[in-house]
Amino acid sequence: MGKETIRVYARVKPLGRRQQAGIYSVDDDEQSLSSLEIIVPRDLSDGFINNKREIYKFKFQKIFDQEAKQDVVFDSVAKPVAECALAGYNGTIFAYGQTGSGKTFTITGGAERYSDRGIIPRTLSYIFDQLQKDSSKVYTTHVSYLEIYNECGYDLLDPRHEASRLEDLPKVTIMEDSDQNIHLKNLSLQQATNEEEALNLLFLGDTNRMIAETPMNQASTRSHCIFTIHISSKEPGSATIRRSKLHLVDLAGSERVAKTGVGGHLLTEAKYINLSLHYLEQVIIALAEKNRSHIPYRNSMMTSVLRDSLGGNCMTTMIATLSVDKRNIDESISTCKFAQRVALIKNEAVLNEEIDPRLMIVQLKKEIQELKDELELVTGKPRTSELSQEELLQLDELIEAFLEDNDPDSTLDIDADMRKIKYCFVRIKQLMNQSKISDKKLLSQHISEEKRTKKEAEEEELKKLKELLQQRDNEINILVNMLKKEKKKAQDALFQLNTASAGSTVLEQSLSINLEESQIPYSCFSLKEEKDFSSSVHRLPFLSRQTGGKMSLGYQEAFEVFKRDHADSITIEDNKQLLKQRFAEAKCLGEKLNEVRNKINHLKGEVTRRHIQRAAQAVASPSEELNMLDPVEDKLRMQIEEEKKSYKTMFNRLKVLNVEIEHLQLLMEKVKMKLQRDFEVWCSEKAVNLQQEKPEMVTSPNIATAYPQYIKSSQHLSTNSFSETTKVSPNEDPAGINDSITSSNPTLKTRTPPSTSIPLTGDSEADADILAFIKARQNILQKKGKSCQKKSQIKISSIAF
Repeated sequence: MGKETIRVYARVKPLGRRQQAGIYSVDDDEQSLSSLEIIVPRDLSDGFINNKREIYKFKFQKIFDQEAKQDVVFDSVAKPVAECALAGYNGTIFAYGQTGSGKTFTITGGAERYSDRGIIPRTLSYIFDQLQKDSSKVYTTHVSYLEIYNECGYDLLDPRHEASRLEDLPKVTIMEDSDQNIHLKNLSLQQATNEEEALNLLFLGDTNRMIAETPMNQASTRSHCIFTIHISSKEPGSATIRRSKLHLVDLAGSERVAKTGVGGHLLTEAKYINLSLHYLEQVIIALAEKNRSHIPYRNSMMTSVLRDSLGGNCMTTMIATLSVDKRNIDESISTCKFAQRVALIKNEAVLNEEIDPRLMIVQLKKEIQELKDELELVTGKPRTSELSQEELLQLDELIEAFLEDNDPDSTLDIDADMRKIKYCFVRIKQLMNQSKISDKKLLSQHISEEKRTKKEAEEEELKKLKELLQQRDNEINILVNMLKKEKKKAQDALFQLNTASAGSTVLEQSLSINLEESQIPYSCFSLKEEKDFSSSVHRLPFLSRQTGGKMSLGYQEAFEVFKRDHADSITIEDNKQLLKQRFAEAKCLGEKLNEVRNKINHLKGEVTRRHIQRAAQAVASPSEELNMLDPVEDKLRMQIEEEKKSYKTMFNRLKVLNVEIEHLQLLMEKVKMKLQRDFEVWCSEKAVNLQQEKPEMVTSPNIATAYPQYIKSSQHLSTNSFSETTKVSPNEDPAGINDSITSSNPTLKTRTPPSTSIPLTGDSEADADILAFIKARQNILQKKGKSCQKKSQIKISSIAF
């Protein structure tokens, strides 16, 4: 059975003697739904301006007017639901309306005449008649009667009702299983084998209901009652059971407290009744919405019990009871509106079939025994629950032979016995797990050995690095000591030079006059420049290795001097300036290209908008003028073509500039490489020349005999590379003075004494670098001495004249 909407019916209660009927009409159409029209005339007391609605129309499945009988209501409303319940589907019939509108009379019936029986007794009679007629199935019926009074559930079929107070009775509670099925605790299920027993249970429950007299009704039911018939059917010899439930619900009537004027205990009951009906309406509204994810079933006990009846596995029918008395016409309209919302809800009733577990167990046991007998007959051996010890040993041998066999086509041949098959699988799994454990152990041992060897290698490498670090520290200490000694020797030479000059005032005055007149520029190297140059020339590979390719300060100064005097320096500068100009021009062209591109895109957008405008005008007012060419669009297209031409021109110029820039960059790179190669060749030539020359120093015998202390101090000063002479006076040239003294007698020549004690490191490469440094320094000092000798001889000869 697919999804179906809830069937909604309406029944109009007959008017009493003193009641004044409202204006309504019923349109019964057998082919379509019946309609009810209620007219509410305007009241002059509300004023001339009154926008209240006057006519209300509602659609129902069928409308029962005041003259309708109980059997007609049963045949139209309850009989289809009862037939579905007998077929195995769940069903629900509930009556809704204000208090005193005839709900209880419709559901339960009147007690005065037999023809006034309501839906519940007629349904019981119909069901048991059908059960007696159908002998193909075995039926069992049970009955339960639940009362919900002030949001508390009570069992109306409990025999303790008469002897106990309502507060002392056990309350029915709701239990929910994992499948969200509702179970009611403390609600009894009474078996009814025939119609008489079922009616007796119904009358027992009706006598236990809460009834009170109100201004609207002399016997008003103050609780919601749910009478449920449980039907189960089974065909003989079948394990399938069909179970169904039929809920017959008599809801308490809603009432307006302001109109009835009740108080005290009746007021409390009215509040609980109206609250539960309000929660019922919330559930109905939530079910009517399409995209509602949560349905508030748990707000009240009644909506929890009727969960399947509202939007679930059930065939549900509602009958709305109406009172067309003029005083109650507003409540009747509210009832009709509620019924229209209920009619929007769809339920999907499912056939409730299940397998009887007891019959299934019996059938399975019987089938197992038959299979055992058949196996014993085929094998010829009695079967036991467990394998014997001999069979286990035999299986172990077979498994061992199967695992040791290297043939991929080998098979494990055992009997068609599930016990043996299971044992083989378990045994093979155990052997595999044991092999995995052994493999893990071997792998862990291998990993530990690798870690140990790796650790030893790291320790050995660390030891070597520490030794190398200690060796480098020793080299640094030796070089630092050498520098300190050189500095000390230079200070001693300066001190001796000062003492010698104090002893010979005449020579000192003549030398100072000559120096002032000649104003010889200071052209000799300082100690720092000498060291930088010598180290950059003779220890070029060593510096590149230690500094990672960076040149020292002296090496950089030499490179700058070489580059300034090189023939390609002017070409490099010209190419640089030209490259800057081309870069600036390319940048300007790129900015202009972006502007032109943006302008073209803007013009295209204008053309598109013009198209859309003309298309909209053509749709709104078609005419021949709109089909002609648009001058504005033509003008925009001409602008786009002009911008495209300028864009292409600038783009071609930019391509030419890019080629020219790449060419200039390539030329710059080639000139730079050539300059670097020429500088390296020049450095190597200088280094070779300095190594081939031998340091010699020429001194004058006359002056040497006259001033032996000054000659000695000058020799010592030349040995220590004039490291501190620049500190005496920045305008004087001690080397020139020394050379003028030594050049007075050109026949006398002396050699610079070599260094007596040079501490070495023990490393052949480092020792070679130290010796090359010292040799280069001495060569530079000798060259300075020779150049200054010539100038001093000229000055001394001029003084002699």
